[in-house]
Amino acid sequence: MPRLQVPQLGAAPDAPFPATADALRRPNGLLAWGGDLTRTRLLTAYRAGIFPWYSDAEPILWWSPSPRCVIVPDAIHLSRRTRRRYNTGAYQVTADVAFPAVITACAGLRAGQDGTWITAGLQTAFCELHQAGLAHSVEVWQQEELVGGIYGLALGAMFFGESMFSHTTDASKIALVALCRQLQRWSFGLLDCQIPNPHLHSMGAIALPRSDFEWLLAGLLVEPGQPGSWQKRFKPESRW
Repeated sequence: MPRLQVPQLGAAPDAPFPATADALRRPNGLLAWGGDLTRTRLLTAYRAGIFPWYSDAEPILWWSPSPRCVIVPDAIHLSRRTRRRYNTGAYQVTADVAFPAVITACAGLRAGQDGTWITAGLQTAFCELHQAGLAHSVEVWQQEELVGGIYGLALGAMFFGESMFSHTTDASKIALVALCRQLQRWSFGLLDCQIPNPHLHSMGAIALPRSDFEWLLAGLLVEPGQPGSWQKRFKPESRW
């Protein structure tokens, strides 16, 4: 059991996390278990490059994997097919218009899955962060139907991407590209994707050693960022 391999967090929401260098290699990045999902603990975790990832059958598990998958916003790759699909004008992109709906859709079961790591507790915690102007969503609409989106946490000039979903072809890619282009205009330095995978690499993601990621993170956290609602500040281009 993970709880026998890694330390348990203290009960207080501001209890310190173990040093990320002590995270396990197998499974990659498992650092601690226990604690809660209070705003204080979540912000402490993300500012240290740590995130929760667990299922309802497990205690809360905290991770700091190495390498770390990230996207530099101005390096996002847009395929010709996705560009053509967006340029038809059939899709509209917004931000912070339907955060609860986006996180609910991201938590939905997908092919080959028998559960979700976006538990009810995690959904509640991120909706509270959204209400505080810290967590944000980008929505993709087709004929007033929500067909894709992405959500995550913005601290300073760093965006921690949590999950995305797509109900039509390329809708999640459109959300990701629109987010990256806005982050670039706002001078955000990185979009954290957490775990590398071939799909993200095909869109321009790179893998950083933990030490490099944490060094960059420390510098981005002190930037002013864009706290508060993004609903009126998010300005997607009409054509790509």
